[in-house]
Amino acid sequence: MPLVTELDLPEIDLNDPQLLGERWHDAMRELRAGGSWLARAPLGTVVLDRAAGEQFLRTKSAIFPGLLLAQLFNVADGPLHEQMVRNIININGGDHSRLRSLVNPALSPRAVERYRPFMREILADLWPAVSGGERFDFVAELAKPYPSRTIARVMGAPEDDAPRLHDWSMWIQRQFDPIALGDPQQLATMQRKVAEFYAWVRPLIARRRETPSDDLISSLILAEEEGERLSDVELENLVLNVLVGGVDTTQSQLAHAIRLLAERPEQWAALRADPDDLAPRAAEEALRYEPITPLTARLMVEPVEINGVTFPEGSVVAICAFTANRDEAPDDFDIRAPRETKRMLTFGAGIHYCVGANLARAELGEALAFLARRAERIELAGEPVLQSVSGIYGVDELPVRFSA
Repeated sequence: MPLVTELDLPEIDLNDPQLLGERWHDAMRELRAGGSWLARAPLGTVVLDRAAGEQFLRTKSAIFPGLLLAQLFNVADGPLHEQMVRNIININGGDHSRLRSLVNPALSPRAVERYRPFMREILADLWPAVSGGERFDFVAELAKPYPSRTIARVMGAPEDDAPRLHDWSMWIQRQFDPIALGDPQQLATMQRKVAEFYAWVRPLIARRRETPSDDLISSLILAEEEGERLSDVELENLVLNVLVGGVDTTQSQLAHAIRLLAERPEQWAALRADPDDLAPRAAEEALRYEPITPLTARLMVEPVEINGVTFPEGSVVAICAFTANRDEAPDDFDIRAPRETKRMLTFGAGIHYCVGANLARAELGEALAFLARRAERIELAGEPVLQSVSGIYGVDELPVRFSA
């Protein structure tokens, strides 16, 4: 079987800061149209095919290359390095299975249901500021405060801490972005933000040990599996994982969903007519069509053979959820269309499937249903400002206007 390094593959620069919006869509369409299931990128090989991508995500012969990134960008010490080593996405084998068995019940679909009422409370509190029909930035007024206030309530933290939680999430999330890691100033800020988070969460955990409440941290403190419990170090890093994976990501996915619906007024009208049924479907369609995690990396720890190609030990692949999610569905956005039941790759697959996926789906569905019941029309009031697809594919600004 040929080695992946021996193949003549099309190339794409995933570190290009201009790779966003229609340029990103066009680049992916061009790669898919070329007929190859692989493409060459600066740090590895891009996997465009869904079935192959899921194989890479599920195989025990590959791991998330977070510690390789730390090595490549000389993150050898400090709070960020401590966090990377203890991040659940960089832990494998029996240790990972133990941590997941303890954290999964706290974020199961049933457990997440209890958080829906205060999601609606937060949305109701934010609504008056944007309901007057004037132009406003959806990111600043709704998409940014909503998930950070939600995660504060989920953690049992004071809601006044929501802005700090958002700031920490935004910065610590950049550990997965090679562009950010390569910038000394951004790297120094990441180190400082991790230290700030640890200093904040440790007293909160201590208080919850003394006085448990109906929140995520208390649930994790009480979690037990065959006599095993979480240590303080494990607990504070799991809380950090939930924060990093549950604020900036949800903010970005909600902004993309509103952008897509604002461009399609007939679909907004359909959502308004039946928000109970279509809001969850609209959330799923946004997750499928414009995943804010368009690329998920894996590092081979032993040779892997897929589709007649050998990937040697040390190979890095980037599984492209953007193309994978289109393998069995048309390349268009439609919240009314029936979709295939095979799971999209936006949240990954296998043992590292996103631990906060249920919470994210609930937040997206609640926000879309809430807004659909109150805004007769939604329209873009300016050009969206998009981030690049390196790291989290976010939205910096989304000027819109609601007709209440």
